[in-house]
Amino acid sequence: MNIGEDAGSGIGPDKLDALVIGAGFAGLYMLHSLRQLGMTSLVLEAADDVGGTWQHNRYPGLRCDVESMLYCYSFSEELDREWTWTERYPAQPEILRYLRHVADRFELRRDIRLNTRVTEAAFNDAGNDWTVVTSEGDCFVAKYLVMATGCLSVPTLPRFAGLNTFRGDWYHTARWPEQGVDFSGKRVGVVGTGSSGIQCIPVIAQQAEHLTVFQRTPAFVVPARNAPLDEQFVQSIKANYAFHRGRQRNAEIIGGGDLALAGDARIPPGESALSLRPEERDALMERRWAQGGAQFAVTFPDALVDPQVNEIAAEFVRKKIREAVRDEAVAKILSPRSYPFATKRLCVGTDYYETYNRENVELVDAKANAIVEITSEGIRTQVKNHQLDAIVFATGYDAMTGALLNIRITGSGGRRLSDDWSHGPQSYLGISVSGYPNMFLITGPGSPSVISNVVMSIEQHVEFIAGILEDLRDAGVERFEASEEAQAGWAAHVREVAGRTLLVKSNSWYVGANIPGKPRVFMVYVGGVHVYRRVCERVRKRGYTGFLLDGRSRAPARETASDYAGESM
Repeated sequence: MNIGEDAGSGIGPDKLDALVIGAGFAGLYMLHSLRQLGMTSLVLEAADDVGGTWQHNRYPGLRCDVESMLYCYSFSEELDREWTWTERYPAQPEILRYLRHVADRFELRRDIRLNTRVTEAAFNDAGNDWTVVTSEGDCFVAKYLVMATGCLSVPTLPRFAGLNTFRGDWYHTARWPEQGVDFSGKRVGVVGTGSSGIQCIPVIAQQAEHLTVFQRTPAFVVPARNAPLDEQFVQSIKANYAFHRGRQRNAEIIGGGDLALAGDARIPPGESALSLRPEERDALMERRWAQGGAQFAVTFPDALVDPQVNEIAAEFVRKKIREAVRDEAVAKILSPRSYPFATKRLCVGTDYYETYNRENVELVDAKANAIVEITSEGIRTQVKNHQLDAIVFATGYDAMTGALLNIRITGSGGRRLSDDWSHGPQSYLGISVSGYPNMFLITGPGSPSVISNVVMSIEQHVEFIAGILEDLRDAGVERFEASEEAQAGWAAHVREVAGRTLLVKSNSWYVGANIPGKPRVFMVYVGGVHVYRRVCERVRKRGYTGFLLDGRSRAPARETASDYAGESM
C-alpha cells in the first residue's frame, strides 16, 4: 500500500517518540538509549529474531575480523563482567548468542516487533512526524525515525542467465539455511572470492567431493591466527578495557584494531616506511603477519597514501601466496595486481591459500575465462562446462545504501530518497539527510562505519543521536534536519579526504562498483574516527552547526570542503 491510503486497523492510537528500524547492534543499543531518555519507542525487525547481520548470515566459516573483546558494547560494565568471549575472532554463533543475551539482559524484547518488514516511511510536514508502513499493512506514527538497517544487510543476488534451470541446489552466503548444508559427496561451485567466499571456501573444501572456485578478482588475504582466548589474557584486557576502548575511539588510522598486539609491529603514524631499511620493513611485516589480523594493513600507516610503500606491502603478500600455494600458475591467479593493496576490503582468512593445494579443489580464473551461463548441470564458462551438484554465491552486498533504498522513503514536500540519491548518497556526517527531518541514520554513508570497528562507530552514533534528542526535547524543538549547505560541504570533505588516499583507485564496494548501474561515490569517511568524533562533538557544542532547528539555522553552517581544512587523517 502507499502511505495516504487507508491503513486499516493496524495503526495504533498513540504516536511513539521514536521508531527504530533494525534489531542488530545499532537497533538494540538505540532502543536501550531511548529508554534511558524516557522516550516511548519501538523497534521493527524483518527477521524472526534479533541480531541483524549476525542473524541473517550463518554460512560455514563465518566469523568477525575484529577481535571479539573489541567487537562488543562498551556502555555497560556489568555486561563486560558477565560476558566472556571464547576465541580471538568470534564466530557467528557466538556473536549471535551475545546479541540475544544483550536483548534479554536489558529486557529489550518487549519493545521489539519481529517478522516485521518496513516497506514505506513518509514524513508528515503538518505534524513533523513519520508514518511507517509494513509489508503486512500495519501502520505506525513516530516523531523520530532511526534507521538502524546496517551497512551490509542487503545481499547482491546472482544475475547469471539460466539460474532457474539449474537442477541442483544453490545458496547465497547472506541467506544461508538455518539448519546448515551438508556438501558431503557433492560437486560444489563457489562464485566469488571476497570476504564471504574466503571464509567459506576452506570449510566447504573439507566436506565436498570436489570444489570449483570461480574467481573474477583476487583478494589480498592475511591470516587470522585465530585461537581460543587464554583466561589470563581475557582478565588483563577486562581490567584495562577503558584504555583499549579509548584507543579505539581515538584511532588515528582506519581499521578495526587489535588489542595488546597493535603496538608491537607497526611504525608510528607520521613516519614513512621508506625511512626504514628493506630488512627492517621485512622484519616488521613478518612479525605482523605472524600475529595475524587485518591490522597488517597499517603496519606502515603511509601504505594507503604512498604508492611505493603500498607496492612494498602488496609484494610481501604476493610472496606469501607463492610460498603457500604449490602450483605456480594457481598462485599467479590468486595474486592481486589490478588494484593497490588494502584498497578493497582486506580479508582475514584461515588456511585460505593452502586450500588450493588440495586435490579436490580447482580454481577458475573467471576474469580471463568468464562465466557465460548457469545450465541445468552446472556452470558454463567460455571454455568449459563445469558439472555441479550445488552452487554457492558469495557475491556480497549492496553496501551502505541497499537497505535504505529498499524502503520507499518520502521526505518533506513529497521528495523521495531514491531520487535524491540517484547520483549517489549524500548526508551530513552520515547521520542526517537534508529534506528528511527527524530521520537519523546510524553509520550511514559519509561516516567511518565499515572502515572502523563498526561497533565503536555504532555506539558513537547512537550516543550522538540520543544527545540530540535530549537537547531537542529540552529546547522544545519539533523539527531537526541537516541544511543543504552543510550536507554539500560534508560530502565534498568526504571526497577530498578519500582523494588523498589510494582507496579511490579501486573498483570496490566502497564506491558501489559491485552493483551494476550504481553511482560511483566513495561512501565512507576515511579521515579517522578520532577526527570524526571530534567534529561531532564540536557540532553539538556549537549549537548544532549545519543543522536546521524548526527551519532555522541556529549556528553558521559549514558550506564548503575548505571549512574542514583542519581535519585530516
